[in-house]
Amino acid sequence: MNRRILALAIPAIISNITTPLLSLADTAIVGHLGSAVPLAAIAVGGAAFNLLYWLFAFLRMGTSGLTAQAYGAKDVTTQRVVLKKALTVATIAGLMMIVLGWPIAAGVLWFMDVNGDTYAMAQQYILILIWGAPASLGNYALAGWFLGMQDSRTPMWISIIINVVNIPVSVALVYGAGWGVAGCAIGSLVAQWLGFLIALWRATNKERGRLARATTKERGRLARATTNITWRAFFSINFDIFLRTACLVAVTLWFTRVGATQGVIILAVNALLMQLFVLFSYTMDGFAFAGEALVGRFVGANDGRSLRKCIKALLGWGFLWALLFTILYAVGGEAFLRLLSNDEDVITASREFFYWGVTVPMAGFLAFTWDGVFIGATMTRRMLVAMASGMAVFFAVYLALFPAWGNHALWLALILYLLTRGIAQSFLVQSLYRRLPSTNN
Repeated sequence: MNRRILALAIPAIISNITTPLLSLADTAIVGHLGSAVPLAAIAVGGAAFNLLYWLFAFLRMGTSGLTAQAYGAKDVTTQRVVLKKALTVATIAGLMMIVLGWPIAAGVLWFMDVNGDTYAMAQQYILILIWGAPASLGNYALAGWFLGMQDSRTPMWISIIINVVNIPVSVALVYGAGWGVAGCAIGSLVAQWLGFLIALWRATNKERGRLARATTKERGRLARATTNITWRAFFSINFDIFLRTACLVAVTLWFTRVGATQGVIILAVNALLMQLFVLFSYTMDGFAFAGEALVGRFVGANDGRSLRKCIKALLGWGFLWALLFTILYAVGGEAFLRLLSNDEDVITASREFFYWGVTVPMAGFLAFTWDGVFIGATMTRRMLVAMASGMAVFFAVYLALFPAWGNHALWLALILYLLTRGIAQSFLVQSLYRRLPSTNN
């Protein structure tokens, strides 16, 4: 079981490490322009796209869980139908975002209460990068499908290609052409579209190859096969994920907004420290992604015994990974922050809040691990309940303590939000064990 987990998790970790590099690279590039304003603009612009894209995270999570279960049940027709529906939704949603680019940018920047040079730079960043929406959402759908097909290597290579293109192009446009924040946006835009086209080509070839290997009898069976994944079923399964993601976005967006209201320095400090959260979460999600693929496969195959072994192993790996990151952050965290910014005012101010970043791995590993299990089992309603509970704790702690504790209260609220999610899911997972009673043997 450990070998199965690592075979999926290691490529997913590599892929997820490269995924936040789009944000980390932009942060590091503009962080050395000698001013906190471009760094703050990237933080606001990045939060805007987190808002937009995270609302459609079901394109990856729902696709992954449904495809993995179809894979376990050897249901080839459903595997294809899920991908087609996910890509259709991604295309329509991405085009709508482009059409609504100006009001989206204006609404987000108004909500985040930014002004002056930060407003202008953040608006420019958003209006350029919005043209990558169809590609980014399409990559969500394709990544989920590949993972459900027990293939985490293809998304890994796609992520590597995206960043190999993004970093040099952005550096050339920012420093060579002198385009500043706009150069970062264009570099990311080019990389996103290239990655999507390559992933789409790979998925198409994968399906053609499978059909070419099929016998005449198998082709006839596939042509006559039906699936219970109708449009109504597809949206029903994914609606809970959408609401769950909306709760996540609300917490993240509010966190960034409150940082913005405390001034450019605190906004920049929170943006830097949040990179510790992002780096851990994206690498930890490698094990969660392995959980999605394997749990979905075992549920589809009705293999309760393997399911329980898988969950135990995932929790063990999650704890070890969180412990490793806690030690790394405690020892070398400030050096990491200096890679992202050379602004001494920001680095100095970050020391007061640094220990919150060190706390994140142990506070969050349980929630991230259970997310993979719940997605693979398509236990979306229970995952929503856990997320809503965490969000309620976040806002309650913020409202109660922020007037007295300021930015410390904001970070405490975030830590308790993560802990609440993990604890709630630890209780809610019992329904999965009851669904497959052989897991108790």
